Amino acid sequence: MEIETFLTLAEELHFGRTAERLRVTTGRVSQVVKRLERRIGGALFERTSRTVRLTAIGRQLADDLRPLVAAMDEALSRAVDAGRGVTGELRVAFLGEWTAPTLLEAVGVFGERHPDCRVDVREVQLADSRASLLDGSVDVLIASYPFDGMACGPVLLTENRVLAVAAGHPLADEESVSVEVLAEHPVVQYPEVTSAAFKQDRTPDRTPSGRPVPKGPAGRSFSEMLTLVAMGRGVLPVGEHSRQYYPRPDVSYVPIHDAPPIERGPVWLEGNTTERVRAFVRAAADVARRPLIA
Repeated sequence: MEIETFLTLAEELHFGRTAERLRVTTGRVSQVVKRLERRIGGALFERTSRTVRLTAIGRQLADDLRPLVAAMDEALSRAVDAGRGVTGELRVAFLGEWTAPTLLEAVGVFGERHPDCRVDVREVQLADSRASLLDGSVDVLIASYPFDGMACGPVLLTENRVLAVAAGHPLADEESVSVEVLAEHPVVQYPEVTSAAFKQDRTPDRTPSGRPVPKGPAGRSFSEMLTLVAMGRGVLPVGEHSRQYYPRPDVSYVPIHDAPPIERGPVWLEGNTTERVRAFVRAAADVARRPLIA
């Protein structure tokens, strides 16, 4: 009660509103605060007939307590989720057309296992994929690894890499190329909001032998990046399924024979690891393990 009363008053800076939120009397709020101040040995608030302000000690205490209380609330929420089972709403998203079928299969399996949980499916773009996880509008995203700064689940999809070049580019007729050719042509860049680890994986600063890679212009979306390629402004390493999901007469896809495969899977905010998220990741992993039907 002391901590809740203190933090509420620190936010409201008004005894009446604090009492209303906590559903107690203003006298009770004042009593609790005075008791806490006696324990600490100093004033937490400066009070006048018109204003309430935090003292330096009070401000420091509020700053120290808020993250601790938030972590406790998250722990309790996870416990409630585990105790009640998987209910409520789960918001899932995909980044890139190739990930959508796997996402929808996982949604189907998840729905069969947890019929009391509603699933909302949406698409995100390169520019807002990370923001959608940070602001809570998306709980789980199926995206390419590495996706640094987020919790990552098991790999669900892998594909070989190809080099997207303009249809009339000198490399367009090659059977395959080495990743070393990136040192010889400008490479179209991903949006600035894309994570540093992802950029280094897809558009490295240097080739494996250490040769610098010239940077081309950046696109705001994958389609815009391919348009820059078609205009001859640069080349772009992508996944081989781009041939199927982004076919263009003005772009050719040339296999890269010495690059590691691209991996994709579920990512989510570590602090949002609810039982709903865990259950969905398990469903997605089970879908990925299903044998292919010839």
